[in-house]
Amino acid sequence: MDYIDYYKVLELNPSATADEIKKAYRRLARKYHPDLNPTDESAKRRFQEVNEANEVLSDPEKRAKYDKYGKDWKHADAYEQASGQYGGARGGAFNGAGTDFYETFSGGGFSDFFESLFGNGRGHRTHSRAGLKGQDYHGKLQLTLKEASQTHKRTIEVGGKKIRITVQAGVEDGQTIKIKGYGAASASGGEPGDLYLTFQVFPDPFFKREGNHLYKTEKIPLVTAVLGGEITIETFDGKVRASIPPGSQPGSKVKLKGKGFPVYKKDGEFGDLYLTLQVEIPRQLSERQRRLFEELAESEKKRG
Repeated sequence: MDYIDYYKVLELNPSATADEIKKAYRRLARKYHPDLNPTDESAKRRFQEVNEANEVLSDPEKRAKYDKYGKDWKHADAYEQASGQYGGARGGAFNGAGTDFYETFSGGGFSDFFESLFGNGRGHRTHSRAGLKGQDYHGKLQLTLKEASQTHKRTIEVGGKKIRITVQAGVEDGQTIKIKGYGAASASGGEPGDLYLTFQVFPDPFFKREGNHLYKTEKIPLVTAVLGGEITIETFDGKVRASIPPGSQPGSKVKLKGKGFPVYKKDGEFGDLYLTLQVEIPRQLSERQRRLFEELAESEKKRG
């Protein structure tokens, strides 16, 4: 596994604060988001790298392990447990044989040790026994929020073999599904292992998801805010119409029932879509528009 400098990916120094990490992530995620760069494969790769870096550096515990162990940070707990067994069990930490253990795996040599424990990152290896089940595989499938909103087919490669799976609409970030029998073959004639697939759903530049509800900020013209009317909204499922009540204030919300995110494995059930209205103030006015606003201003003065 090649070393990835997550700080470099987010264009930060290792001393960056949590707030600086959050700001850098938001800026770069929006810049490279697949929906904004639909034909740019390099932008898609950068977007994945940015999300991976943020996933680690935004979590204090993961960040501490990454800072200490580099590319082997995921196996930090196993290393520390093993180092305690080899060192601490013999009359104090790293005494006697324990010192040799520490010297062997310090200074960037963790990977060989982890290979012996985890077998090239494919799971824990055990000695063969008659009928022993094959080892399980663990994988990650990355989706945009729009992709997670639609049931679709995906082809993935597992153990050198390509398999086609159905991704059900409504999957959540961090959700893991089990695909029986797609792990490693048993070395002793037992059942094959299983595949555990975890979904990583990227944030969307326009929609925010909370459960099965979606939230979006929508700009509306000043005249629509004052007089009310209908506007057209782009959603993951196409265009919909939304009614804006007269006298709508900036920051007020409009609820579109059943236009949110699909409910996982429940056909026809959806959450709601909540629009936060952002009123656009015109920057340039025609002479007639200016006169009308001046008349309105005079009318307001008389009323006051």
